Amino acid sequence: MAKLSSNWKKLSTKLQKDTKKGSIQKPKSKSKPKSKSKKQSSTKPTEPVVHRIGYIALANRPTTTTNPHPPVEQKQELATPLEYALWTQSEPIDVKSIPTISKALPISTNSKSYDLRKSDPGRYISLDCEFVGLGPEGSESAVARISIVNYFGVVLFDSFVKPQGKVTDFRTWVSGIESFHLKDAIDFKKAQEITGNLLKGKILVGHAIKNDLDMLYLSHPKSMIRDTSKFKKFREIAGGKAPSLKKLAKEFLEIDIQIGKHSSVEDARATMLLFRLFRKEIESANKK
Repeated sequence: MAKLSSNWKKLSTKLQKDTKKGSIQKPKSKSKPKSKSKKQSSTKPTEPVVHRIGYIALANRPTTTTNPHPPVEQKQELATPLEYALWTQSEPIDVKSIPTISKALPISTNSKSYDLRKSDPGRYISLDCEFVGLGPEGSESAVARISIVNYFGVVLFDSFVKPQGKVTDFRTWVSGIESFHLKDAIDFKKAQEITGNLLKGKILVGHAIKNDLDMLYLSHPKSMIRDTSKFKKFREIAGGKAPSLKKLAKEFLEIDIQIGKHSSVEDARATMLLFRLFRKEIESANKK
């Protein structure tokens, strides 16, 4: 398990309080959610994610401010193109500057990209889930992984979740989830509580996000939802219908995602970058 950040410590204290009534709905009868664009990932889809809070895979940042001049050369994990763009770019997003391959972030106290505030939840968060199948032939969907990132792509929450029922189809070929991933996973109610608390007061960015919220038995104010599957400019490339996230990423970001098994972190980041690319237009349309 990755070392918990200060964000998680704050969240842990907050979770001691009762969840606000009305944000969590009583479970409805199980049913298969509306078809959602299948998303596949090219980045570590089966990594053993266990309840990570405030995590950015590549930010090898100093943990204290007492040393304002850390070594210039530090071992860093490479950032995916999505991670790099979300962390380093400000609006307007320059698609041509998005790297085509993984690249080390310019993490330095002297760098303009270095800002601890980028690790905070902020105003906007993006949510994506992965599902497994329950019941006969795995026809009933259940949440098995939840990923939430902030405006800059920092992972606020990413955890495997134990479904409320026996898994009959892990859908590994697309979900990237196997039985061992759920062995020590947190239970659904805890994951639901954490997610609900992170969503409070935030503008939620997602792709066909109603499916995820329904399967989490959570509600969110319509005025605070930004669904990329409903943005007119995005729907134009799909003949007026809801486009797949994969198609949007290729068309507007020039990035290939969904190659191989899914990664809900990657999908959440792709959705956030697409939103940021047209943030002003999406916000303007939302006010109408």
